[in-house]
Amino acid sequence: MNPMIESNGLPSVASKPRPALRLVKTQQLSRAEWLDVRRQGIGSSDAAAAVGLSPYQSPLELWAQKTGKASFAQPDPDDDSQPMYWGTLLEPIVAAHYTRRTGRRVRRVNAVLQHPEHPWMLANLDREVLGTPEVQILECKTAGIHGARLWRDGVPEYVQLQVMHQLAVTGKQAADVIVLIGGQELRIHRIERDAAVIERLIELEAAFWQRVQDGAPPPADGSASAERALQALYPQDSGQTLDWTQDMEMGSTFSDLQAVRERLKAFELQEAQLRQRIEERMGEASRAVFETGEVTFRRIKDSVVLDTKRLLQEQPGLKDAYGQVRAGSRRFVLRGQTAAD
Repeated sequence: MNPMIESNGLPSVASKPRPALRLVKTQQLSRAEWLDVRRQGIGSSDAAAAVGLSPYQSPLELWAQKTGKASFAQPDPDDDSQPMYWGTLLEPIVAAHYTRRTGRRVRRVNAVLQHPEHPWMLANLDREVLGTPEVQILECKTAGIHGARLWRDGVPEYVQLQVMHQLAVTGKQAADVIVLIGGQELRIHRIERDAAVIERLIELEAAFWQRVQDGAPPPADGSASAERALQALYPQDSGQTLDWTQDMEMGSTFSDLQAVRERLKAFELQEAQLRQRIEERMGEASRAVFETGEVTFRRIKDSVVLDTKRLLQEQPGLKDAYGQVRAGSRRFVLRGQTAAD
């Protein structure tokens, strides 16, 4: 687990954890109502993002969702091209095979759970494990072609944090994580409660939740998620010009950005030169093999594209009949001073 979360190795002295509260039953909740409940706190699936360790979501995007300052397109639960669809569909099958493999009985927990001392800490459990003192929670996962690599060395960090959050909320001692990889390989991992890690996790989550309460956004972290959040938070520009000529901090940031872009340009040129050297030597060959890898240089199939410009010139009424407005997004353009300036 990341050093910012790991315990310091010292023994932790703590009283016996209290059990979770049941905030709301979920059987009759619509998806919109369930999402509204989630906005009332940090759920277990939010934990990694809240502390800056999620590979999928930045703290800034999570903050924008929790504060309601920006809206984001929600995945369609009925879209079978999305991982979420297959994860939901396969969850009961994965849970059943956990029982088949281990002999342990499980059941659904049809409620949003709440930490007894930190009301902003919420959790939804896939299943609870019955009749054994060894383990009390079951977290079911599926990993497809792209996600399987994250499970190569065991439970990914973001899932470890999700489960540790669940143990914190419920006061339980251990959880099993069962993952179906590639639709055919089942693995089961045990995660034990760690009081020191939980203490640090609560501290970091509390700091994030205070930002939500104060309306103070966390800094953007350079991720695609943070870019989405900025576009959603500030979709329009006002036309105002900010004079930062005397702002040392922003001036330094701008200079660093200029320098990085110059280095990127140099690397892009170098990449093109190296690639073209290989293409030139390959000539008409389709593939070249090296000691450390290979390259292919093949012609893709011809495709037919629609000449929309010509079509609309000859049939101008089609634009009104079938045209769709595509929302514009703000574009960041950097211009440096030239010698003439």
